Amino acid sequence: MLVGLLTFVSAMANLISVKNVSKRFSTHTALDQVSLDIPEGSIFGLLGPNGAGKTTLIRIINQITGPDSGQVLFEDRLLERQHVEQIGYLPEERGLYKKMRVGEQALYLAQLKGLSKQEAKRRLHEWFERFEMGGWWKKKVEELSKGMQQKVQFIVTVLHEPRLLILDEPFSGFDPINAQLIKDELLRLRKNGATIMLSTHNMGSVEELCDNIALIDKSQKILDGSVAEIKRSHFTGTYDLSFKGTLIGFTNAMWTGGELVESKEENGRCHVRVRLRDNVTPNHLLQAVIPHVEVYAFTEVLPTMNDIFIATVQRKEVGTVLGTQSHFTE
Repeated sequence: MLVGLLTFVSAMANLISVKNVSKRFSTHTALDQVSLDIPEGSIFGLLGPNGAGKTTLIRIINQITGPDSGQVLFEDRLLERQHVEQIGYLPEERGLYKKMRVGEQALYLAQLKGLSKQEAKRRLHEWFERFEMGGWWKKKVEELSKGMQQKVQFIVTVLHEPRLLILDEPFSGFDPINAQLIKDELLRLRKNGATIMLSTHNMGSVEELCDNIALIDKSQKILDGSVAEIKRSHFTGTYDLSFKGTLIGFTNAMWTGGELVESKEENGRCHVRVRLRDNVTPNHLLQAVIPHVEVYAFTEVLPTMNDIFIATVQRKEVGTVLGTQSHFTE
């Protein structure tokens, strides 16, 4: 019983805790009393519009700059200089020495992170083979495409197996195949115990990868929690239905039970999106329409993180914008 309790507590532990952090630059407030927790062994999405304060927070966690007030904890202990050794940071601004050979530069950067030359070379060759980069070792950086250079930087960032990975727009410049390669590696790293902080504008990647998110806007945190819980809390009672029958028959049967958001007829079937009234359940809707149409599919429509991001940042009622994007458009 005690072992199970300890396992549960460990699973809930935070690797990073940001507590009431504020930072000003001259007359500009970059962060205003921001607090958030990054659970150990999770992928955490740090979201927000340009200029919201995300990069400032990342730099504070990396100890590139310090907060004016508040504190950052690493495993419930005040963040200190030695914790940098346990952090891997891939900034949005890329920086490799263009004239150096790829292998030589990767080896140099790996040794800066505390690896011996022999161990660094062994790990680099493993990663280069995994990323199908075996023929790049002796090439100069300037000979590589932007995406290929970012592969090198990603490898150097994760090579020393840090406990915390901070990645700022890691998919920028990648084609879909290589973006998926990086996503697969992030999931593998999390499975092996790494904690990952991901700053990106790619909401699709957030939904694929992130366990938890925090949304910062105009220097303040305005939303945080698990992705699943946030999506569920913004659900607007919207459903997709596919059926055989006439659209007018469906609409008449539904009557005042819901609002027809959109509809499409294709290959003898109708596809509709319906938003139910507050007092109407899915069962009520199905009981009303099944005598008049033959239902093939019925699915609830949860808002996307993109929907939630836009609605929250713009301070609009979530219900006025969620569930309206067409899933039927060719």
